[in-house]
Amino acid sequence: MAWKGQYQITKQLSKNIFAIVVYASVVDFCVADLSLPNGPAGYSCKKPSTVTENDFAYSGLVPGNTSNIIKAAVTPAFDAQFPGVNGLGISIARLDLAVDGVVPMHTHPGASEILVVIEGTICAGFISSFDNVIYLKTLNKGDVMVFPQGLLHFQINSGTTIALAYASFGSANPGLQITDFAFFKNNLPTELLAKTSFLDIAQIKKLKAVLGGTN
Repeated sequence: MAWKGQYQITKQLSKNIFAIVVYASVVDFCVADLSLPNGPAGYSCKKPSTVTENDFAYSGLVPGNTSNIIKAAVTPAFDAQFPGVNGLGISIARLDLAVDGVVPMHTHPGASEILVVIEGTICAGFISSFDNVIYLKTLNKGDVMVFPQGLLHFQINSGTTIALAYASFGSANPGLQITDFAFFKNNLPTELLAKTSFLDIAQIKKLKAVLGGTN
């Protein structure tokens, strides 16, 4: 009878769901095995017998070197640096900004971001994807701002002293693409870039020379 077939399907689905729940409760974590390549789903798990408490702690969020063209440093604690966050859907980074420092327009294709200011004053903003509305805010110590996944955003030290912030992400590896580098730190022919960006060739060559692009 039809109801018997439906009963059997429901019973099997219940078993499968139960098995998934049991499996999820057994696998508490997946510490990254950095000896293996990273993939779309993250790193493979280390053998549980090789996992230690050191995999779940990280001491690398130290002050970064801001003696560079952007006067800023971003120090990540993503899965490649902090194996314990692999598979947990979280990560963090430290942001140091010298006076006039800037994190140029960029995007994280894999995660949303929350920024909390620890010291100084930061002008931060993002641009919506459809109608290009700009959401701009000056952040002071203790302020928090969220940047939705995949949207272009930036941070600028708008104060008179150094600025420090921490950014948390909804992924162990949020990804990063800096717009200036995507345009001018590659070998895309200048003529094509001029046609697609509406910039003049002289300006493109100047920016490529500064950022390391060719062609």
